[in-house]
Amino acid sequence: MHSPAEPTVCLLHFADEAASAARLAVAAGLHPVAIECHRFPDGEIKLRLPVDAAGRLPGRAVLLRSLHHPNEKLVELLLAAQAARTLGVQCLALVAPYLAYMRQDIAFQPGEAVSQRIVGPFLAGLFDAVVTVDPHLHRVARLEDAVPARACAVISGAPLLGDWIAAQRAAPLLMGPDGESAQWVAQAAARHGFDHAVCHKTREGDRSVTVTLPQVPLAGRSVVLLDDVASTGHTLAEAARLLLAAGAASVDVAVTHALLSDADLAALHGAGIGDFWSTDCIPHASNCVFMADALAQALVQVLAAVPA
Repeated sequence: MHSPAEPTVCLLHFADEAASAARLAVAAGLHPVAIECHRFPDGEIKLRLPVDAAGRLPGRAVLLRSLHHPNEKLVELLLAAQAARTLGVQCLALVAPYLAYMRQDIAFQPGEAVSQRIVGPFLAGLFDAVVTVDPHLHRVARLEDAVPARACAVISGAPLLGDWIAAQRAAPLLMGPDGESAQWVAQAAARHGFDHAVCHKTREGDRSVTVTLPQVPLAGRSVVLLDDVASTGHTLAEAARLLLAAGAASVDVAVTHALLSDADLAALHGAGIGDFWSTDCIPHASNCVFMADALAQALVQVLAAVPA
């Protein structure tokens, strides 16, 4: 596709996301340049941004940073964004395929920090525009209500995951592991006319859940559990055990954000799950669906909405 802005727009990225940056640069017509990061013995970091011969950056720039393992990365964003402004950037967009600290939007106990209300405005203070994929919002309907930047864009991995599933399984039953997954299951199912349903989940702790299956025929079905995030995988594992016990022929998993460890993935396979598929929003061995084209289209929209 064509560049979302003038040819000098640069795509800033860190070394660990070079592959994702290369895909996005091709899709959006951007010039990828790496930020150098030095770590001091005490844990502090020093960044060096890729300036030109005059010591400047273009007036418009995009920073790619997926915010899994977010705590240090939020400091990186603070340093990089503020430095970019002093080096000539007037319009700065953040592409965060995974956006952290969105899940807690109210205080459940007295004295709790409401992370969304803190991190969202923090990001909006650094960036003119924010693009993300399937943010984990609950009681907040729109991303701009959580991240009040000048322009925001949300895309979903569900339709592309649906395309992948359609190429891998004939007439699958898409299943959401909990009520929050219903929106993504419905999107993927509608794209290909798949049957779909949603489980009920009661959470008792970070690694303790009770899952109740919906009342739908399961015998002999190829079931694909679909969700936005897999972190520990305990909900998916419990759902898979119940589905197989109820007669499902197979259970696979497709998620937008694969946050789980190798050990957690092994536990999923131990629970009877066959294939585990994910988008590249978070680098993971299961990545098979790539979001660069969709992210590039979203960048066109937000950069057009934020003139330099």
